[in-house]
Amino acid sequence: MFDLSGDVFWFSVFLVFSLAALIQILYYSIFYSRIPARRIPLKGGRKAPVSVIICARNEESKLRSFLPSVLSQDYPDYEVIVVNDCSDDDSDNVLTAFEKEYPGLRVVTIHKEASLAHSKKMALFVGIKAAKNELLLLTDADCQPCGKRWISYMTSGFDSNTSFILGYGAYQKKKGLLNKYIRYDTLFIAMQYMGMAIAGLPYMGVGRNLAYRKSVFMENKGFGPFIHLQSGDDDLFINSLASGHNTKVMSDKEALTRSVPASSFAGFSKQKSRHLSTSPYYRIRSRLLLALEPLSRVLFYLSGVLLLIFGAAWPVYLAVFLVTISFKMIIYRRVQKSLEEQDLLLISLLFDIVSPFINLYFLVLSRRNRHRAYEWK
Repeated sequence: MFDLSGDVFWFSVFLVFSLAALIQILYYSIFYSRIPARRIPLKGGRKAPVSVIICARNEESKLRSFLPSVLSQDYPDYEVIVVNDCSDDDSDNVLTAFEKEYPGLRVVTIHKEASLAHSKKMALFVGIKAAKNELLLLTDADCQPCGKRWISYMTSGFDSNTSFILGYGAYQKKKGLLNKYIRYDTLFIAMQYMGMAIAGLPYMGVGRNLAYRKSVFMENKGFGPFIHLQSGDDDLFINSLASGHNTKVMSDKEALTRSVPASSFAGFSKQKSRHLSTSPYYRIRSRLLLALEPLSRVLFYLSGVLLLIFGAAWPVYLAVFLVTISFKMIIYRRVQKSLEEQDLLLISLLFDIVSPFINLYFLVLSRRNRHRAYEWK
């Protein structure tokens, strides 16, 4: 097919293209394909008591809208601890009214005049310390469980060997391309951390839907060496302590939560930059795995386009290209169906190409702003 003496360049491009395609197929088959098949059945018998912890700062309207769905879960023994962190809106009155209506609600207030500037980690530490139960389930004030058995599903995987359960925190469906990209980006990140965790290589979770043991948190001195960072209350805590033996994934539809997405690119950019600011502190193994996939994607598309336009054996390249894309879309469709994101299939073909460049932009932005004090919410 190739004259190596006269076409070494194109032979090299074909090798890059083939290797990139192989890496893509391996990621989808080894990691991402595991998610749709992953099901943890609900346990029968006595259910362990659970403490749900929510940190809120100036979230009056979100608390009104979403807190009742957490307080009315179909679970026999649980408390909901809301840490009202220096709010100066009407959150205090909203929570007081809910306390009268729901006996399982406990409010812990951090007063603004008595506190120094602090990140979400401080509010979480206060909430966790106040929790009465060993099993902790974390979510945010703008999150709504997708079913009344959310607590049951998110804690059903706990046994004597389990310290962490990772869930999916989706975003609400709204109109516009930005909303679709935010949801695509969130879904793909979930494919990464859930798939790798199932394969025995956990590296992060999301605080919108995450469960772990209070004893693990306290024995490791809370957020440990990362307490000074603005972010990392979910990913760095998991990255430093989770393993293939103590971590499980819950991907059932009733275990999902949905949050309010950013309504502007500036808001999304701020959110992404804050989250990516913690990536340099990941384990080396995690950083390599997370960098290799988008790099292979860029090389796959760039070399593939070059070969299709200028290569002499374009039918061969086209066949490899279509087989790789088709395989990815089959797995992606199954994951979308499992995690209730079916409407993203077609647009994901575009986002699959552009997202490595968008994420590179956000990564550079996070490095430039690494000393910036982000608002934790």
